[in-house]
Amino acid sequence: MTSDILLEHVDERGVCTVTMNRPDVHNAFDDVLIGRLERLFRGFEHRPEVRVVVLAGNGRSFSAGADLNWMKRMAGYTRQQNFDDAMGLATMLEAIYRCPKPTIAHVHGAAFGGGVGLVAACDIAIASAKASFALTEVKLGLIPATIAPYVVEAIGARACRRYFQTAERFTAVEACRLGLVHEVCDEDHLDAKRDEIIAALLLGGPHAQAAARDLIGAVAGKPVDAVLLADTAARIADIRVSDEGQEGLQAFLEKRGASWVF
Repeated sequence: MTSDILLEHVDERGVCTVTMNRPDVHNAFDDVLIGRLERLFRGFEHRPEVRVVVLAGNGRSFSAGADLNWMKRMAGYTRQQNFDDAMGLATMLEAIYRCPKPTIAHVHGAAFGGGVGLVAACDIAIASAKASFALTEVKLGLIPATIAPYVVEAIGARACRRYFQTAERFTAVEACRLGLVHEVCDEDHLDAKRDEIIAALLLGGPHAQAAARDLIGAVAGKPVDAVLLADTAARIADIRVSDEGQEGLQAFLEKRGASWVF
């Protein structure tokens, strides 16, 4: 799929690069881009040829968050219209967060406001040392509400108490320390780091990776009790007897590559 605001390319390995293509507005998003992102990420569940999804931005910035003209329209909305509009952004972020394929945020430049939410919603995030981040909503008298579930999970409540209220800009190194991004590289090495992570992901079983993501949600914050023990035992039992689990075990025992390895 190609459009003036969103580009998609799937290579021979099954790596799909989704590029926000609004460089003139620093890849700020409006209701149109939000809708297209949501439909695209929800559709990956039904695309077995896609193994990994990379989210990137064209131009100088990764994403500046909300588009100015979109915000102008919102200023005249009723409360119900604002709620419906915000739900569009909320469900788009959820689609990225729950995408059954591994997702990588490729952050080459600034990520502000909702752009930070896009980074936090992805499974893995890498950033150029020149990238910068800010949660700027309070400067407009607003709050980072729909992105909060993902940002709070990524950097924790304590860091959010600072950055949600001060709207300070922080560096890629600080973003890495906080847990928002996993790796920081010189700009010239960012693509190489992306390819290194993709290579590691392509060694894993696709169904196992999706199940591993579900496992995190099932155990995070839960008490270690009989219910949790039984749930985790059931999960590993199910996957051991699955076609992919059987293939992976046989490949290991026979000292050969599994069928899904490119």
